[in-house]
Amino acid sequence: MGNDELMRLINECYEMCDYIEKNGVSKQKPDTPLRETLRVDFLHFLVYISMQDQRFADAEEKFIQEVLGYRFNKTGAALLKSKWNLNDTDFGKNIPLSLKYCVLADAGHKISGDIYKNKKARKLTETFRKIGEHYLAVNPGAGDREIGALTSYMTILDNFLKEYGLLSPDRKTKIFEGNKPGQKAKAAGPASVIQGEKTTEDLMAELNSLTGLAAVKKDVNTLISLMKVQKLRQEHGLKTADVNKHMVFMGNPGTGKTTVARLLAGIYHSIGVCRTGQLVEVDRAGLVSGYIGQTATKTQEVVEDALGGILFIDEAYTLTNQKGQGDFGQEAVDTLLKAMEDHRDDLIVIVAGYTKLMEEFLSSNPGLRSRFNKFLYFEDYTAEEEIEILKNNCKKQEYKLTPEALEIVTEFFEKRCAEKPESYANARDVRNYLELVIANQANRLMKYKKLTKTMLATLEKEDVEGITL
Repeated sequence: MGNDELMRLINECYEMCDYIEKNGVSKQKPDTPLRETLRVDFLHFLVYISMQDQRFADAEEKFIQEVLGYRFNKTGAALLKSKWNLNDTDFGKNIPLSLKYCVLADAGHKISGDIYKNKKARKLTETFRKIGEHYLAVNPGAGDREIGALTSYMTILDNFLKEYGLLSPDRKTKIFEGNKPGQKAKAAGPASVIQGEKTTEDLMAELNSLTGLAAVKKDVNTLISLMKVQKLRQEHGLKTADVNKHMVFMGNPGTGKTTVARLLAGIYHSIGVCRTGQLVEVDRAGLVSGYIGQTATKTQEVVEDALGGILFIDEAYTLTNQKGQGDFGQEAVDTLLKAMEDHRDDLIVIVAGYTKLMEEFLSSNPGLRSRFNKFLYFEDYTAEEEIEILKNNCKKQEYKLTPEALEIVTEFFEKRCAEKPESYANARDVRNYLELVIANQANRLMKYKKLTKTMLATLEKEDVEGITL
């Protein structure tokens, strides 16, 4: 990525700030536009990195002037660092105000029909990363302190987004090995999802009880039957077919792709296809680093965590659709393809994402298309299915809709499924909707001095009226 492309990204972020202000999310003072706040946030970020070694190179001064329009020398940078506490102790604790407003807008779905599809915070964080990488690149004297400062600060920003559900969380949990009942679990690496000691029948019942997904459930049941028979043939000394276990899950957000992958990992473990049965879930950020040579190491570490189970790569197309100088997505793909060959009997990879983009992803590399020959298509939920999901979620959380409330809920989801706005997200809409309903109920109940169990469990018409996503 050259400076022209970097400037394009920065200008897009300035435009996002204008968009946020226009839609009434930002509470900035009238004389301080949010885009100017962001410009200052970028400046503080660069000075923080630069002054790690207490020097301010001519190339760094020139970069800040060309990219941000600020001009000052080493003395000015040192004064700025002191004035704004741009040190490791204080700066790392302060999330940029501009990013906070992006998170507020995205996580709270504050802008109806958001043209950025509630990904403003992710775009801004990625721009911070790109600016930092370019800044280090122009200074050949940049050392481990500067690189470490950039890496640690980007981790802080990523974790901030994860707290609000705007990035896939790095889950640390437990996995199990073997089929021995009562065996103690072993600690796993990041992003592993626990399956629990459930029987094949329990897991199959859970899979088949999922709302909708008729075609997916049929395909998965056929696949499991095939694996069972191959396992039995092996146990009886018969030849087994060389079955490619890697899969592609195609569909829109919120259609159950991760849920099915998680159940599949457990089922495969229970029938002896997967040695340990964990699901390791990552996205681009979990595989790609911003420096030469680090992406391969990062990807290899994720593969090591997934051995014996399933590696689930969400939005896999982002590994190949950002081609350009300084992007290492292809390095992650190449490392992954080698790992799939080296560990062909101990690693299952599932790549997932939007149907059209996944087709482009598979076409980007001949090796990819040949590794994946099983495709599961996850259709959007119907209004009836989304209402059923909502009822099931209410039941799990011990809530009950009144008939009047259910009538409004039905109208809402029938309209939303028919119109499918840009922010439409299937079952995620259901979860977000129910959270808003429960919050409305809590506000309503606060006017009562005494609350009964029935009142606490009932969702009234008033609680579901006027909700927007």
